[in-house]
Amino acid sequence: MTPDIAGREPYQGDAALQGLLSEQGIALDAVAVRALVAGVLAAPEPAADPEAWIALVAPDASPALAAQLRALKAVMQADVAPDVEADRQSRRERLAALRAELGRRGLAGYVVPRADEHQGEYVAKRAQRLAWLTGFTGSAGLVIVLAQRSAIFVDGRYTLQVRDQVDLTAHEPRHVTEQPPADWLLAHLKPGEKLGYDPWLLGPGLVERLSAACAKVGAELVPAEPNPIDAIWHDQPPAPIAPVAPHELRFAGRSAPEKKQEIAQKLAADGVDAAVISDPASIAWLFNIRGGDVPRAPLPLSFTILEKDGTARLYIDPRKLLPATRTHLGNAVMVEPPASFAAGLDALTGKRVVVDMATAGAAVLDKLQRAGAQVVRGEDPCALAKARKNPVELDGARAAHRRDGVALARFLAWLAREAPSGRVDELAASDRLEAFRREGEFFRDLSFDSISGAGSNGAIVHYRSTPATNKRLEPGTLYLIDSGAQYLDGTTDVTRTIAIGAPAPEMRDRFARVLKGHIAIAASRFPCGTTGSQLDPLARHALWQAGLDFDHGTGHGVGSYLSVHEGPHRISKVPNSVALQPGMIVSNEPGYYKTGAYGIRIENLVTVIEVPRPDGGERDLLGFETLTLCPIDRALVDWSLLTKEEIAWLDAYHARVRATIGPLVDAETRAWLVQATQPLSGG
Repeated sequence: MTPDIAGREPYQGDAALQGLLSEQGIALDAVAVRALVAGVLAAPEPAADPEAWIALVAPDASPALAAQLRALKAVMQADVAPDVEADRQSRRERLAALRAELGRRGLAGYVVPRADEHQGEYVAKRAQRLAWLTGFTGSAGLVIVLAQRSAIFVDGRYTLQVRDQVDLTAHEPRHVTEQPPADWLLAHLKPGEKLGYDPWLLGPGLVERLSAACAKVGAELVPAEPNPIDAIWHDQPPAPIAPVAPHELRFAGRSAPEKKQEIAQKLAADGVDAAVISDPASIAWLFNIRGGDVPRAPLPLSFTILEKDGTARLYIDPRKLLPATRTHLGNAVMVEPPASFAAGLDALTGKRVVVDMATAGAAVLDKLQRAGAQVVRGEDPCALAKARKNPVELDGARAAHRRDGVALARFLAWLAREAPSGRVDELAASDRLEAFRREGEFFRDLSFDSISGAGSNGAIVHYRSTPATNKRLEPGTLYLIDSGAQYLDGTTDVTRTIAIGAPAPEMRDRFARVLKGHIAIAASRFPCGTTGSQLDPLARHALWQAGLDFDHGTGHGVGSYLSVHEGPHRISKVPNSVALQPGMIVSNEPGYYKTGAYGIRIENLVTVIEVPRPDGGERDLLGFETLTLCPIDRALVDWSLLTKEEIAWLDAYHARVRATIGPLVDAETRAWLVQATQPLSGG
């Protein structure tokens, strides 16, 4: 008998489990159940319903069977608990093992991206190859390992984080834009050498750039399968298995057959026979399903081939599908295991097939070309339709933000009471905010790991607080909290910067300039056809006048109970040809970061709306409706830098927050809210 784990009923053994399975007529044997549980452990622990996976074994599990399944999971979880110290000590050993494996394969080097087969931001434990090798946990990055040197490439969000997490004697940090991988290869790769890559993990565009760089020095970029990291990662987690459930029509607003028919008709109108869809968010939207294979986003890792006649094949581990999901998908969607996806691509011989180069691995393109398909490099046919939220989704987003606003008000009122004591730290603060959010209706999870940065930690754009870095919120400093939640009816993302005690004049100046940029975006009116890139300078103008800027985009698209980061639209310096359209949700988050001192960011989510044409106007106009309902710290505003119009905007926003959230919170929070939303014009 296995000892009791954390007070649970002890696991009675596989034979006893087999007997319980047989009693309920479950076709699975104990070996299959163990494999399923291993996959469950490889997926994130669900915040809202951690035992939903039991229904994958037995939809109506008896109490005895459910208890043994929980006990088995606890035993297996204890067996895979990581040894953090051993993990730190083995980084160099892993790098040496990789080089030895490359030598056995005749490779001079290897490209390790922070990516999975879907090119997504959030990846499962199994796909954390870059973190396993280097220790870097950012959401974007790439390392190129050669026999004698290695370089890790990150963007501006992670230039500080990479230096904290990575052994810089083993991996040279590089800015991916200013010092691109292709340039590094030109300097260090030798003629005749072969650089390996996994064609499922690199997109076609990157493969083409790296291949061109290799060719310039007489070297060659070659596919290396199976993945060399997988060959040396002996305790690599299996593919994740999280329950896939139907997303109800009352939240989705449109049925899956309706969406499928719309996209199929679009394919036919574009002269395309089929689309290969690699983005799990698009697949979740198309079929009205939600999963949990990756952290903080309800995504079912899968592929889909949709043909112009509406025929759809969903390549997904069938063990993930709840009985209700199988019924929901019906006979119109053919479910096949992921191992059959390659054969599905081979079957598209002679057809015009659209593939999104941003979400498909190079292997998809290679297989289609070898099969004789005519590849059309286009956008994911679901991306734009998914981005334009329907009225039900928009109403859900507004409701989700009201609930989120209640949690935020309660949190900020608590912070105002507790922070002056000096006892509050980053982890305690973010934990308290999460606790308030969990009380909200339809809460499922956070939408990303909260960025809770006190003082100098707030200057790290994508900072993650740990026990080793955890700081107290001290008087005279700034505290930045960037957080969000996943609700069944919407996804939220909000950042507030709070003065702990009296802020310095420089802090108030910088905050006011960031606020001016935030208001400029929020209050903007623009002609139909305008892109986010055209609006981006509005967010930076006040900072530019003082010789300042921020090294990240101003806004990203946001899904509807999907990924907190979604395209195809954005507000950024990076050119973007996708026009902003009614129904799109996008963040508005200018910032300023003084390394080693403090960080400032003000973020609301906004949705694109139609606005009346002014008298005498000749063009139809669009604007933004702000969805987020949370006070902006008045103590941080240098009022002298704001115009009357900007002050009026802030006062109107605060009046709306007070009127909407005030009736929904307790008396103590309401009293704080009234004070926090007092008009500047009367202050």
